Amino acid sequence: MKNIPNLFGSMVFNDAVMKARLPKDVYKALKKTVSQGTHLELDVANVVASAMKDWATERGATHFTHWFQPMTGTTAEKHDSFIEPEGGFGEAIMAFSGKALVKGEPDASSFPSGGLRATFEARGYTVWDVTSYAFIKDATLYIPTAFCSYSGEALDKKTPLLRSMEAIDKQARRILKLFGHADVTRVMSSVGPEQEYFLIDKKEFLKRPDLIYCGRTLIGARPPKGQELEDHYFGSLKPKVAEYMKDLDEELWKLGVLAKTKHNEVSPAQHELAPVYSTTNIATDHNQLTMELMKTVADKHGLACLLHEKPFAGVNGSGKHNNWSIGTDTGINLLEPGETPHDNAQFLLFLVAVIKAIDEYQEVLRVSAASAGNDHRLGANEAPPAIVSIFLGEELTAILEAIESGSEYRNKEASQMDIGVTVLPHFHKDSTDRNRTSPFAFTGNKFEFRMLGSAFSTADPNTVLNTVVAEVLREFADSLEKSKDFKRDMAELVKKTFREHKRIVFNGNNYAEDWAVEAKKRGLSNLRTTVDALPAFVSKKSIDLFTKHHVLTETEIHSRYEIMLESYSKTVSIEALTMIDLVKGSVVPASVDYQNDLAKLLSRKKAAGGGYDSGLEEHLLKKIAGLSSDLLKKLSALEDAVAKSKDAGGDVLAHATFVRDKVFGSMADLRQVADELESLIAKKHWPLPTYAEMLFSVI
Repeated sequence: MKNIPNLFGSMVFNDAVMKARLPKDVYKALKKTVSQGTHLELDVANVVASAMKDWATERGATHFTHWFQPMTGTTAEKHDSFIEPEGGFGEAIMAFSGKALVKGEPDASSFPSGGLRATFEARGYTVWDVTSYAFIKDATLYIPTAFCSYSGEALDKKTPLLRSMEAIDKQARRILKLFGHADVTRVMSSVGPEQEYFLIDKKEFLKRPDLIYCGRTLIGARPPKGQELEDHYFGSLKPKVAEYMKDLDEELWKLGVLAKTKHNEVSPAQHELAPVYSTTNIATDHNQLTMELMKTVADKHGLACLLHEKPFAGVNGSGKHNNWSIGTDTGINLLEPGETPHDNAQFLLFLVAVIKAIDEYQEVLRVSAASAGNDHRLGANEAPPAIVSIFLGEELTAILEAIESGSEYRNKEASQMDIGVTVLPHFHKDSTDRNRTSPFAFTGNKFEFRMLGSAFSTADPNTVLNTVVAEVLREFADSLEKSKDFKRDMAELVKKTFREHKRIVFNGNNYAEDWAVEAKKRGLSNLRTTVDALPAFVSKKSIDLFTKHHVLTETEIHSRYEIMLESYSKTVSIEALTMIDLVKGSVVPASVDYQNDLAKLLSRKKAAGGGYDSGLEEHLLKKIAGLSSDLLKKLSALEDAVAKSKDAGGDVLAHATFVRDKVFGSMADLRQVADELESLIAKKHWPLPTYAEMLFSVI
């Protein structure tokens, strides 16, 4: 068996490695930069770079790369070797300078910029993120970095995230100072993102162009068995899956990723991995690594890992549950209720701050979970609806309602769980149940934001969460810092805040149809699609929020708005073109071939005489011929919609709206016919792996 503690972080230039390899003064200077945000001097960077290079080359690294997270939602890297010429061109040494560590220069115009950079404006910079450890992967030293344009605008997802972390740190410390926590020098948001994914046989994957190009199946009839029996969830792991998960854990542990939990999810072939919490920017880096390694490790096992939000229609899609909390460098979780939450004034103030933040900025939070892929998932019986609401549970809701009404809260004693079997150990049940249908649920000492799609970067939603909570904490601090009676005014603030924002609290079934009616009465937004949601991002309210806390400039907000709308339109357009090719190249030939076989059989029966019954063949031929005719009409309608979308006038929003209403709708119509044909055409004529073959092929 492997020594896991020795394996963990073995490929990471972490704090223990730095402490052992760096001179004491350099180590202290670097730690000061990380903890206090002070400027890093070049002479310090030179020493760190040399030690980093020595450590990396000892472990087989030959190259280094600035690893960054552009607006594609994935990661990017350019590899350079450590080789430098020595004594002419006949010799070489391995070298790495502080300048190369601190700054890189990729082509900024080739990444999504939303108009920030013209094609001829190529210069951009990657800058070392000293708060996230470097690591080795594939014989390369990876240096986590931020990415900006020549004129200083953020072109990535990490920079705004780091800014939002500074914003919530600043405002939370103002509140904590009022509670007497003068020793707190830093407040950090932390995240533990649960990652859902599908595993299918790689051979089946390679036979599906829609999975290769789009990440999801664009056609496919439902199999006889899906998830109806609920037998896959938490079921025993199949040997091939277990081996994959074992190797994935080890690869993640080497890179310092705290992979903790693994299990089968609801859908056949669906699984989940959950890590232990990390500070938000490191958790975001680690989740990007997790998604990359899920795919590469799967390939080694003859599998394909699917991270699309809805790879298969008719069964659950995949999400990424973003467990978010805030804590201090002294070890206080600010969302920890304690044994007596009704008496925990500090907790209650931070709790109502989150409630107010989510209520006032529900539309912006919805934007952070918007994508073409996630539109397939939100609102189904597997994911929360597009309506943002908060689940608090019975106890916290009762406490806040008692505060609002001025009545006394009677604390319920923890009850012992009675299962009815005396041999089982006794335990106390939790004070409140969980709600898996809620988009934003309190789960003990954190909030679980469940709207994210599985392929998402966690940077965007956490940037929003940090910023909206920072804004409310700023309002609270501005008010309470002027108070002459802090306890009285703080208690009144808690009461007033809950009274004004309790509409966002809903502890019931978010899947129920009557919740949408109730939410509308409460004045909550229901932005069903990405196209509906994105305009909220460029509203005055949103721009004022992000610019006030220096998280995003107005220019950066508008650029991201353009990028997200373009990404939506391009994604749906690629899917439409893939579907057209798939129908023409696979469905049409299969239909023609099978009709030809049926026609030949009918002809032979008639030629043979004897009154052979041809009812089955005639019925099938008529049915398939009719569907084929309908298929041609729907195919032509989709081709027409795609052609018109290219000429759709107006701005990016108008184009995205056309794509959603016309192209996406035409795809749904075409799929309905194609799926019915699949259910009728003989298997020997159907060239594509079926849902049954893909979902149940891994053993």
